[in-house]
Amino acid sequence: MVRLGLTSLRLHVLRSILTALGIIIGVAAVITMVSVGEGTKRQALAQLERLGAKNIIVRSHKPPETQQSQGGQRRSFVSRFGITRDDLKLLQDNFPAAEAIVPLKEVGGQIHRESRRKVSQTFGTTPELVKVANLQVARGRYLTNEDLQETAMVCVLGFQVARDLFPYEEPLGATLRIDQQVLRVVGVMAPVGLAGGAGAALVGRDLGLDVHIPITTAINVFGDQVIRRESGSFQASEVQVSEIYISAPSRDTVLEYAALIERILRIKHPEMQDVGMHVPYELLQNARRSALTAQAALVFVAVISLIVGGIGIMNIMLASVTERTREIGIRRALGATRRHVVAQFLVETCVLGCIGGLLGVALGIGFSVFVEWFTPIIPTLPAVGRLVSADITLPTYITGWSIVVAFAVATLTGLIFGLYPAMRAAEQDPIVALRHD
Repeated sequence: MVRLGLTSLRLHVLRSILTALGIIIGVAAVITMVSVGEGTKRQALAQLERLGAKNIIVRSHKPPETQQSQGGQRRSFVSRFGITRDDLKLLQDNFPAAEAIVPLKEVGGQIHRESRRKVSQTFGTTPELVKVANLQVARGRYLTNEDLQETAMVCVLGFQVARDLFPYEEPLGATLRIDQQVLRVVGVMAPVGLAGGAGAALVGRDLGLDVHIPITTAINVFGDQVIRRESGSFQASEVQVSEIYISAPSRDTVLEYAALIERILRIKHPEMQDVGMHVPYELLQNARRSALTAQAALVFVAVISLIVGGIGIMNIMLASVTERTREIGIRRALGATRRHVVAQFLVETCVLGCIGGLLGVALGIGFSVFVEWFTPIIPTLPAVGRLVSADITLPTYITGWSIVVAFAVATLTGLIFGLYPAMRAAEQDPIVALRHD
């Protein structure tokens, strides 16, 4: 039976390939869509993981303001809000088991380097931030406890701000000004990859533009006021602590810690209007659930194409039954049973499904690799380059289960959709079939 089925397919190679084309495209679509969904999911989860799955980030927020303008004119004001040093001490006293409690204090209005200027994104902090926030130093060193003790006038630059302020020279050992204070650069951070992803949405800024200084320098030299000057006016905010990173002992205790922290903060901030909390672990769980939902939708769409391919196999096989009616009659007259006829047609459809599955797997893997390679090239194309972002990426990750499932479904599709034509062929009356022209 197997030999007869394979012989029939070999006699009609082109028709067999066209019949399997729906299966090939369906399997390739399943693998490609799953690889794109998995790659995007892994990229988003990696960005959130970089923030630390055990971290809880407490951040000062500017509360909703009223009467900011009068008669359409801007006015100068100083707004006081956010986390206080008393809040920080209260958290330190209540969470002795925390792996680390790291404060950040925003200072400065502008960063100056010769003729180049940038809006300041400078934070006073402690050496523990590197470990808690999963940061890495590319060159030089990070802040030390000695820097804190000496109130040292040193700074560590984010990757992007170092490139902007020192485009043609080595930043290490050079000096820059933050407002009127001169600081020496002792280190440059490695890129963190959060400029445009889920991590940036959580942090609220591009970490590559951060400048870190000792927190003692931030408190004693810069003070609590941050002034932003604009034409004809200035705005000043007075915030004692901008952010606090609290690292829980384990992932299992993160949500419990977050609930306790919120209760403590509500003692002095009942409405939580000037203080916010961000829990990467919660976002991590939500991102995983969303990714699974999106992936299921993609697989559902791809499975539809497999079903369409199966319908194509059924149509061709039904036409083949009509075309080979006389052959079926001869075989039945020579002693073949209905089971033999069913087996012959099922072999043909299963082989079509398997061949289509194998070709679809190869095409899906190849297309997944091509998508990841070609996407960064799109911005360089003359016609469509202006329509997409210059840093566009579409990561893919080929999973073993998608290959196995797609191939198994392709084979089952050939079997299921070939069953009806096979049974119809077996039900042919031998005498009527022999008379068929």
